[in-house]
Amino acid sequence: MKAAIVDLDTGDLLSERMRIDTPQPATPEAMAEVVCELIVGLDWAGPLGVAFPAVVRRGVVGSAANIDKSWLDVDADALFTEASGLDVHMLNDADAAGIAEMRFGVGAQADGSPRPGVVMMLTFGTGIGSGLFVDGVLVPNTELGHLELDGHDAEKQAAAKVRDRDDLSWKDWAGRAERYLRHVEALFSPDLFIIGGGISKKPDKWLPHIEIDTEILPAEMANNSGIVGAALVMETHQR
Repeated sequence: MKAAIVDLDTGDLLSERMRIDTPQPATPEAMAEVVCELIVGLDWAGPLGVAFPAVVRRGVVGSAANIDKSWLDVDADALFTEASGLDVHMLNDADAAGIAEMRFGVGAQADGSPRPGVVMMLTFGTGIGSGLFVDGVLVPNTELGHLELDGHDAEKQAAAKVRDRDDLSWKDWAGRAERYLRHVEALFSPDLFIIGGGISKKPDKWLPHIEIDTEILPAEMANNSGIVGAALVMETHQR
């Protein structure tokens, strides 16, 4: 679990990223304790945004594909707010990453406004997360890593961790990623794919091996995108 203080005007981190290992089991109560440790460590007393790998509807967790099943139907906003004493709002982690990229990364235009059209943020890591934007407006909780592809959850075939699991070369992994991207392309006809996650730092390894019709760009915000996007959500809630 990672946290930092964010400058909402620039997207820069105003502190070091603080990291604490996720507790095991990662129950709501155990993670709430770590959130409080992070807050104390950063000496933070303001509103808090949290990016989380699940469907989140108005602060309530609605899926548990990659998290402890005890999170299902938990009002995470209420839990973390009560535990910390701060105003807390949670959102899907890929949605948060996309919000950051649309404001400060490759999804932003020269004047700072979000790129128009249909933009799809995809994060390749342990799984595949997705953030869908239409003329800069987020369509939340798309969770397109769980699309069925060749009879499987897509992320089980094309997530970044699969490269190590199946001992794939970058070219072979890119072939799987391309198969997935073509599937998403056929469903949504996006104007741009933004690819985030750890692989965004090594685009030369995989991007030359992917040929699709849609423009595809590596994300710029890297590992800070979720933190920055979560902070930007609080900007909306504070209005």
